[in-house]
Amino acid sequence: MNIIEGKLQLMGDERIAIVSSRFNHLITDRLVEGAKDCFLRHGGRDELLDLVLVPGAYEIPFALQKILSQGEYDGVCCLGAVIRGATPHFDYVSAEATKGIANVTLKFGAPVTFGVLTTDTIEQAIERAGTKVGNKGFESMAGLIELINLYRKLGA
Repeated sequence: MNIIEGKLQLMGDERIAIVSSRFNHLITDRLVEGAKDCFLRHGGRDELLDLVLVPGAYEIPFALQKILSQGEYDGVCCLGAVIRGATPHFDYVSAEATKGIANVTLKFGAPVTFGVLTTDTIEQAIERAGTKVGNKGFESMAGLIELINLYRKLGA
């Protein structure tokens, strides 16, 4: 059986965007740091990494669509943090951010990763932003690097 998979190494000329929400910035700032660290550790160059900030997770798909429509990036890493509160707002924002990112990704067929945390508590978000369970921003960027390589192998 032939196995086709991407490698976790950049060639050094890939231009990547991180789209991150500012809301819950204590969490998202750590996710962005993790994503940047992963990018640099795996062969990326700092001047080829752009950070696009949006107000909240709900706005990520709109920025993602604009970015992908311009065709200037090899991939996009989407980061955010939606933390459950006492109202149904969490359900609406997390669902629309998830659907929006998925729809835009399918529309453009470009490498995009989903690093939007959807947690019940602030403690769970902190754990996923670099403490007990690793940094999901780092993991999302690692997935993006692998996906970019896979797309190349598949001729996309």
